[in-house]
Amino acid sequence: MSQSLLSLSSLPVPETHKSNAALKPTSETLGNDLYSFKTPFELKQIHAHIIKTNTSPSLLSLSLVASVCAFTPSFPYARKLIQISGKPENVVWNSCLKDFAESDRPIDAIRLFCRLCEYDVCLDAFTFSFLLKACTKISDGFDGRIVHGFIEKLGLQSNLFLQNSMVHLYAVSGETSDALQLFDKMSQRDIVTWNIMITQLVKKGKVDDAYELFDNMPERNVRSWTSMIMGFVQCGKPKAAIDLFTQMEEQKLHPNEVTVVAVLAACADIGALDLGRRIHDFSNESGFRTNIRISNTLIDMYIKCGCLDSARSVFNEMEQRTIVSWSAMIQGLAINGNGEEALNLFQEMIHLRIKPNGVTFIGLLHACSHMGMVKEGQRFFASMTKDYGIVPRIEHYGCMVDLLSRAGLLKKAREFITNMPIKPNGVVWGAFLGGCRVHKNIEMAEEAIEHLLELDPLNDGYYVVLSNIYAEAKRWEDAARVRKLMREKGVKKTPGSSSITIDGVTHEFVAGDEAHDQNKEIHQRWEKLLQEMKLRGYVPDTSVVLLDVEESEKVRFLFRHSEKLAVVFGLINTADGTPIRIMKNLRVCEDCHEALKIISEIVDREIVVRDRSRFHCFKNGMCSCKNYW
Repeated sequence: MSQSLLSLSSLPVPETHKSNAALKPTSETLGNDLYSFKTPFELKQIHAHIIKTNTSPSLLSLSLVASVCAFTPSFPYARKLIQISGKPENVVWNSCLKDFAESDRPIDAIRLFCRLCEYDVCLDAFTFSFLLKACTKISDGFDGRIVHGFIEKLGLQSNLFLQNSMVHLYAVSGETSDALQLFDKMSQRDIVTWNIMITQLVKKGKVDDAYELFDNMPERNVRSWTSMIMGFVQCGKPKAAIDLFTQMEEQKLHPNEVTVVAVLAACADIGALDLGRRIHDFSNESGFRTNIRISNTLIDMYIKCGCLDSARSVFNEMEQRTIVSWSAMIQGLAINGNGEEALNLFQEMIHLRIKPNGVTFIGLLHACSHMGMVKEGQRFFASMTKDYGIVPRIEHYGCMVDLLSRAGLLKKAREFITNMPIKPNGVVWGAFLGGCRVHKNIEMAEEAIEHLLELDPLNDGYYVVLSNIYAEAKRWEDAARVRKLMREKGVKKTPGSSSITIDGVTHEFVAGDEAHDQNKEIHQRWEKLLQEMKLRGYVPDTSVVLLDVEESEKVRFLFRHSEKLAVVFGLINTADGTPIRIMKNLRVCEDCHEALKIISEIVDREIVVRDRSRFHCFKNGMCSCKNYW
């Protein structure tokens, strides 16, 4: 220090009272005490001792002096201590600002900044960098224009780091238009500037705007690509995410752990198993094996691609597991028809004293629903609140309605809906309607549809289910009335479609599809299969064709269902013994379900079909759902 603290004769030296004798430092403890004072009073005692004993003042922690006196009347005293030390004052206060900004009380950094302004302490770029960091952490309701004004007034607007921080602050504060305006006005930008803007637009759901910026970037790094890939995944465009990842690979950029998570999530959404496995291998080679989030996403990806064994392997190899890991595995077992294993895994989890969450119970209720285990499901539902203090959400109520409705307990399901403490939504009534369809209860189906048309009037699935219920009962006029209502409301029926991915290329088939390049080969292979299927007892179930047409026409419709076309295409284009994996957008019909069981036995292949609610694993003439779906 250029000037000794001994010359601070103008500073008041507190009198040491006998009652505070214990606070007086000794020569043995002086070194430690100089760093342990917690109040201005203790600081002044130590200062008095320094003067009296001619101790070196260099042991005094100026940053501690600043933080202890920052919000007290002793602020001027602290300033004089700092000034006389010879160390630049703003360096000390900036250090204090930094500590406050990085603490769990960033508001203290803003309070200190106001104090510095009040006492005309010199402010510099570092001051504002720490202030902006604090402001970003409490961005909700914070007006960034105030800080921006200070930066402009002090002539710091050319500082790129501060400009980037301001863009970030505006964006996280919800002032996206201000962030974009500042972005556009910046005379200089770096890759950080672009990435900040793209990331924040993605978080706000403005993916198209983010992609426009991404497309115009002069250069991109891994974070740029990752933000955009994640944006496409979050907005429900997994194919666009995978296409972008392919372009990223062509640029010879190596994905980081965040990229891996985003791409695996996209693979899960569209069943891109080959790419998912390749990313898994890359992850292991890159040392990401211990990343819990990647492992959890891998479990989810394998489950949604119908690879339960691979999901189990990832789960079993994890050195550490979170509740997300356990819940994902339980859910995966449930929707793949392994309900008993799901319940056993839950018991193992409880034995290890891992507390379940709401997602865990959704998986358990799904398991009970898909196995018809009504009593067990009711017990789990009650246990949520009683044993774990989890308040059921609308998803849990939907699971319970689905459980009761599937089991044919429609009156109990209706009573359950009536007694719900929260208003039932479309999912709840939709589950009830599904049960009405399975058990052919027209009266209750009509009640459900009244609520559904009010809650979700543009959902074509509800109209279709009611129309099908009427058609199954041969009430053709009522079925026609529902289809007319759909036309009047502008609701179009979603065509049944099935997709299969082979060698990284996804092939999609719709019901009645004859436009595929291999249509002739598909038709020929189907005819051969059909002959053998009939020898094994297959009889077309034309009751699922809910049209008032001739029987021969119904059979023709049946044979062109999209999942049948996709399976035959897979048989033609894959090696013997290779599992066939199909993604279907609607529920598998009873005829296709029976046909695929027989086909799996004929060709000695595993056929996995993921429909809109669960997986069907056909193998050796059996299905994992045990005909309960």
